[in-house]
Amino acid sequence: MNRIILMALITFLGFSAQAQTKKNKNLKYTTEVNGNCEQCKKRIEKAAYSIPGVKSATWDISTHQLAVILNEEKSSPADLNAVIAKVGHDTKDVKATDADYDNLHSCCKYVRE
Repeated sequence: MNRIILMALITFLGFSAQAQTKKNKNLKYTTEVNGNCEQCKKRIEKAAYSIPGVKSATWDISTHQLAVILNEEKSSPADLNAVIAKVGHDTKDVKATDADYDNLHSCCKYVRE
């Protein structure tokens, strides 16, 4: 009898632990991305859309805020930050390499911290 109760308890705990790892299919994520102009806006949004699971991406030139809706089952905010940095734009969490930053057009070169 004790074994049956123990097995039921372990099964229940296993299912509840699995339910807690469910990822959000419509995560609303906002981060700061450095840039200057309309050309930056196109580059940043194109890079964001290249990530699997990104449903919406809008970068505001005046506030430098990138607002994204993404499916966490397909990608993560860390993936997004890495791709944005790869095209030369620093994010709040990931800085672009000097080589990637140097590849930006002269009007897109923002003041780096």
